[in-house]
Amino acid sequence: MTAAGIRLGPAEVRAAAVRIRGPVRRTPLLAADALPALFGPGQRGLLLKAEHLQHGGSFKARGAANAMLGQDSVTVVAGSSGNHGIAVAALARRIGAEATVVMAAGAGRAKADAIRRLGARVLTVDGGVAARDQRARELAEDTGALLVPSSDDERVVAGQGTVVLEILEEAPDIDLLFVPVGGGGLLAGSCLAAALAARPPRVIGVEPRQACRYAVSLEAGSPVEVPASQTVADGLRGQRPGEITFPIIQRRVDELVAVEDGEILRAMELLHRAGLPAEPSGSVALAGALRRGFHGRTAVVVSGGNSPSALAAMGVGGAAEAGPAAPPSPVPPLSVLQ
Repeated sequence: MTAAGIRLGPAEVRAAAVRIRGPVRRTPLLAADALPALFGPGQRGLLLKAEHLQHGGSFKARGAANAMLGQDSVTVVAGSSGNHGIAVAALARRIGAEATVVMAAGAGRAKADAIRRLGARVLTVDGGVAARDQRARELAEDTGALLVPSSDDERVVAGQGTVVLEILEEAPDIDLLFVPVGGGGLLAGSCLAAALAARPPRVIGVEPRQACRYAVSLEAGSPVEVPASQTVADGLRGQRPGEITFPIIQRRVDELVAVEDGEILRAMELLHRAGLPAEPSGSVALAGALRRGFHGRTAVVVSGGNSPSALAAMGVGGAAEAGPAAPPSPVPPLSVLQ
């Protein structure tokens, strides 16, 4: 069954998994058996999907690859807070395309520098995410370039859904799934992929409280644009739900949780102590799990690890295309789920 009004369903996530198999890494699902001792009693069966080990340092490589592979265009344009731009720039370098990434004025300098080192041009616009995305659309229309949105695109949504497809292949019996929410591409794709399970998990999206565009929109019954925010989770500063992502999330998400910046930073500290060098945006899903509480087998998407130090280590050539170097093997209590 596809979401109302669009041609996107679970089958497209399976097709994306086949299409992106070469340039996208299958990331490990880590069992954090002893971590609940840090969180509180009764919390067991925690699994962490280590997307910080993905090419380009985040899950964004999946959607970018699904959108760009097989296209004839030799120029691409993307609007990005950073991680999507890194993914687009790295893949453009690999396939010999020219890339331009439009970023809002408040975007992190380290991520902009990483995009430039990958050979892409960076344009900065005043305003927030809404202004950034509008400029990217205009530039693509004016130049005939392929527009690769950071979230609101069927190909991108399907590609992002492969994160959860991999989780379900290794842990088909999970009860809860916590996913960070920015533009909504990962959450929408996760909702589609979760439907492939014999017993679908409960899908819980986690937003920074300063940027709760999906919670506000679901309550209103239609997309609502919220003011630009300065949440510490810089990759999740989206202002308005997408036309493609909103109906999927509206129909299929089970819960939304809002977290404060302090909770995000606490979750990031816990991940670092466990050997996972997540960035703030990559720690949001864990922050949501800690705020809400979890039971049974629970999977948390650690969506990215592009901290300033990781970005500084990102070189050019083969190293850049592979993303930041993998950190040392996680210290106990983490282990790769077999």
